[in-house]
Order: sequence, then C-alpha cells, then structure tokens
Amino acid sequence: MNVRVSGHPAIVAAAPFSYNRPLHIWPQTVLVGMEAARVDCVSTIPFLTRVVIAYMLDSLLDFLANGLTRASWVSMLVYLLVVTQLTIFTVTLYYHRSQTHRGVDFHWTLNGFFRFWGWLTTGMVVREWVAIHRKHHAKVETEEDPHSPQVYGIKKVFWDGVSLYREASYNKADMEKYGRGTPGDWIERKLLGGHPYWGPTLMAFIDLALFGAAGLAIWAIQMIWIPFWAAGFVNGIGHWWGYRNFESSDTATNISPWGFWIGGEELHNNHHAFPSSAKFALRKWEFDIGWAAICTLRAVGLAKVLRVAPTLNIRPNVHLPDAETLKGVLALRFQATTDYYRDVILPTMREEVGHAGENMKAVPRRMRRALADGGRWLDHEGRERLQAVMAKRPTLTTVCEFRARLVALMEQRGADNALKALQQWIVEAEQSGIRSLQQFAQRLKGYSAVGA
Repeated sequence: MNVRVSGHPAIVAAAPFSYNRPLHIWPQTVLVGMEAARVDCVSTIPFLTRVVIAYMLDSLLDFLANGLTRASWVSMLVYLLVVTQLTIFTVTLYYHRSQTHRGVDFHWTLNGFFRFWGWLTTGMVVREWVAIHRKHHAKVETEEDPHSPQVYGIKKVFWDGVSLYREASYNKADMEKYGRGTPGDWIERKLLGGHPYWGPTLMAFIDLALFGAAGLAIWAIQMIWIPFWAAGFVNGIGHWWGYRNFESSDTATNISPWGFWIGGEELHNNHHAFPSSAKFALRKWEFDIGWAAICTLRAVGLAKVLRVAPTLNIRPNVHLPDAETLKGVLALRFQATTDYYRDVILPTMREEVGHAGENMKAVPRRMRRALADGGRWLDHEGRERLQAVMAKRPTLTTVCEFRARLVALMEQRGADNALKALQQWIVEAEQSGIRSLQQFAQRLKGYSAVGA
C-alpha cells in the first residue's frame, strides 16, 4: 500500500513512500525533502504524526516480541531454569534449614541475598513461612497441622496448598509463637515483610523488560513454582507416597532417593526423623543437592553447619542401660522404632504365619505396615481388622505391646524416670522368651548417638 504525500513539490519528489519500506528510513527521506524546499507545515503535520505513530507502534511490537535482550527460546529456558532453581535453593537453604530449624548459618551477605530474592520471586514473608513450618512439625498430622493430607485430603494439599498456607498466615498468635528469631529489622518491617507483593510486581517488570511478552509467561511460571513444588508436591506427596527409612510418628515419606529438583526436599521422611539436620540424605545411595550447596558454601567461608543427624554406634558389653543409652535412644528414637519393626515385629509375624501354615500374603500389606505404628493411620474399620489379625497371633500381640511401651517411655518427662522405665523395659524384654525381642533388647542396651 503506497502512502500519498501532499505538500511542497520537493517533498513529493523526494519521498516516494511505501509501507513496504523499512520504517527506520522514513524520517531520513522526510528530512531530505524538507531540506530541499520550504515545507508547508499545515500540510505535513498529519503525515509526520502518522510516521511517528507507525514508528512507535513498530518499536512497541518489536519490544513485545523480543524484549531488550532479543534472547532465543533456548536462552529463555535456561534463564527460567536458573531463576526457579535459585528460588528453590533460597527456600530450602535459607527459609527451611537455616531460619526454621537452625541447622546451618550463612554469611550476612548471603542472608541478605536470600531475603531479597525470596521477596522478589515469591513475596513470602520469612516470619510467616517459618512459623507455619514450625507449627507443621509441632502438630504434624493433627487437626492443627496447617497442611496435612491426612486432615485436608491429598487433592486439597496438592492442588491448593497455597490457600492453606495463606489461611495459616492469618493466625497472628501462631505467627508470634512459632515465628520467633526471624529477621525483624527495618528492611523487613518496611519493605520485605511490610510490602510482600512489591517483590513479585518488580519481578514482572524485570521479566517483561528482558523478554517482552514471553517474559510475562516466564514470570507466571516463577509465581507458581514454589506454590506447586513446595506447598503442593512436598507437603502433599511427601506425606502420601514414597518410601520410609524411619518409622517416624507421622506419614512423611521420601519421594525419591535423589533430591536434586526440589533442592533435596524430596527426602521428606529423613527430614521429619531429624528436623534440625542440615543434611537430608542419610543413606549411602541418597543424594541431597541442598547439602552439596551447603558444603560448597562452607568451603568458601559463606556457611557454617550447626547440626547434622547423629549416627548410631552400638557399644559392646553394656549390661544395664545407662545415661548414654537413654541419650542415644532419645536422639535416635525413630531409628530404634524402625529397627524394632524390622527386627522384631516382621520376624514374629513371619514365624506365626508360618506356624499357621499360611503365607505372609495372608496378611494384607497395609495391615503389615500398620503394625509399625500401632495402626495409627488406619480408619475405624482398618483398626478392627488389625485387631482381628493380632487376636489370632498372641506373640505378635506381645511384641506390639512392647513397642507401644518403648514409644511411651521415649516421651516421658524427666531423665531419671525415663531411664528407670528403659531399664525395666530391657529386663522384661530379655525375660519374654521371644528370641527376636531378646536380641533387640541386647542391642538396644548399647545404643549411643555419635554427633548428638
């Protein structure tokens, strides 16, 4: 489509315009015409206005299509991976392992970066996140747990965990009780915590400036990254499906033995067994990328590890449980209950099932797993079925009762009372006549926690 130019003949001669011509040479052509003769301003203003508008529109469309960087799709994907993983590291290292559980301390400059990046990419207030997570551990799998799948259902936690987080943050009493020790300086009060939504808004402008319209899509993914992977996936699937190294007093599971996509948070059962440990990988075949990052930062003087999970040492020739035994049992309580399930309950069940001429499959897998915690997570019908299974097997009933007593003494207040109860438990276990229970009691006497 040709543009008709009116006005001075010199301009008409010098300006054979066409919309097919590149916009950036239009002003040059106009200038040539204007220099060639005196211009009738009244007749040229509409044309110049159209030129300017077209030029501005072209620039705007180019900006929306390419942003300031004119980056390729590959570059944008790399950017997205970097910023989302940086946010994951901010949450797992700073919010979780450092601020919530005090397992690691970081250099003040790194703390400042984590605080700013968390504000920029999530808008989460450190104090609120810490308080909600501490309450989760304190009230796990109860009605007061802010986000338990056992209470709210897996669909609610997985798909709408962010609303549970938001609702919990409105409880100011909990924020005060569980949020102590978190940053409360001027920057936190007036900016990061005082205006949490400013951060994501600024991030939207940054992404838009860098990549144009595609930047808004990148920003949207950034905004749902933590709500999905942390609030939904870890808090939901991490209490629903996976394997367990430790028979902890909850339903926490390890989603995968290789924790690299969610900063090591995949090892959720390990974390619930030893919440204050800065290291989540506790088996030789497990990997925690968050711990790898901590070790790297420690090597350059930017991190100080405060706590890791203790390891079990069995002392020989211990005839009566002592204070060190009690300390080891309490520090490694979930190791003890796990050993009891695997070394006492399961062998006893196999033996009794074998005596009855049956196969282990005669007892449903869910019932077998329920014996690890006394059937705590079974519904009413499930508990009745479990009682029916145990009623036919008196020895199995006995070892399950011993387990319940062992767990109860771990929760006693006062070291003297707990030690006396442990000593009595050992004596009765050794006199039970149940071989697997006697062997466990002999081993338990030598419990010692290294690094506790």
